[in-house]
Amino acid sequence: MSRSKALTYYITTRLLLAPLQLLTIVTFVFLLLRATPGDPIDAILGGRAPESAKEVLRKQLGLHLPLWQQYFNYLGDLLRFDLGKSISSRGQNVWDIIGQHFPATAELAIFSIIVAVVVGVTVGTFSASRPGTVFDVGGRLFGIITYALPMFWAGMLLQLIFAVQLDLFPLGTRFPSSISTPTTITGLYTIDSLLTGNLIQFFTAIQYLILPSVTLGVLLSGIFERIVRVNLRQTMQSDYVEAARARGIQENKILVSHALKNALIPVITVLGLTFASLLGGAILTEVTFSWPGLANKLYEGITQRDYPTVQGIMIFFGSIVVGASILIDILNAYVDPRIKY
Repeated sequence: MSRSKALTYYITTRLLLAPLQLLTIVTFVFLLLRATPGDPIDAILGGRAPESAKEVLRKQLGLHLPLWQQYFNYLGDLLRFDLGKSISSRGQNVWDIIGQHFPATAELAIFSIIVAVVVGVTVGTFSASRPGTVFDVGGRLFGIITYALPMFWAGMLLQLIFAVQLDLFPLGTRFPSSISTPTTITGLYTIDSLLTGNLIQFFTAIQYLILPSVTLGVLLSGIFERIVRVNLRQTMQSDYVEAARARGIQENKILVSHALKNALIPVITVLGLTFASLLGGAILTEVTFSWPGLANKLYEGITQRDYPTVQGIMIFFGSIVVGASILIDILNAYVDPRIKY
């Protein structure tokens, strides 16, 4: 089979598997929500509400139907791209909730992944280029500690130090009420403020974004540090690097121009895998920093037993992760001809 046909077959297979992955996510979320303790009707009306009122609301929401019928009704709604209406937000459409809150999560995720890659690659490169030294040991400790630290604990500690004690960063929101928010174009305050030329809004948005994004980014950077350090260490011992040294090429040039490029190839894969961790970490980060994003809304939906909101947000997040995974797999298959089904 030719290279182009093999690549086409691989891409087609990955795309055909995507609906199955999404169906698995939908099924697990649907069943797990209904398997956990608690009744959404009690969350809405309270435990002391009359049973007659509870039964009327249960019928309105379709929760009186058998579980299998609820499941297939929900699948039918999904095929029409209908995520339903929120129970706790006075019947607000779930798509409207996603559109309202996702830009905040996306902005936090973008800045966090930039911090994670920059810090992780820098520390990993610095550690691998100085094997057996205190810098190497420090790089290893950095990777272990950042990977193991609980997100909520680190977030509260950094808020206490940099926001409360040192008063360097604000807390509790995405933008102050004393300043008008940027005109909505993309939904990302930093981008919208630049597009409208309002530097005050831009620096204000950055000021509120620094602490949560750096917290999430640094804690995820340990993943990249470990990958880069291990791969760069192996690459520096390869034959073509030894050949470059034999030709008299400077060590720094070998590191940057030869070894580092190949060592960064696995980072492409790790980026896709980290994206799922990023969304999971965003939930804890948004709750800890009171960031008004979609992950925070998901947490509120879980605590309020809001089935449509939780299902819709989880499916939306799952679609992003599946799409990112497919894109990463296609890029890897394009770069590495050994990858195939």
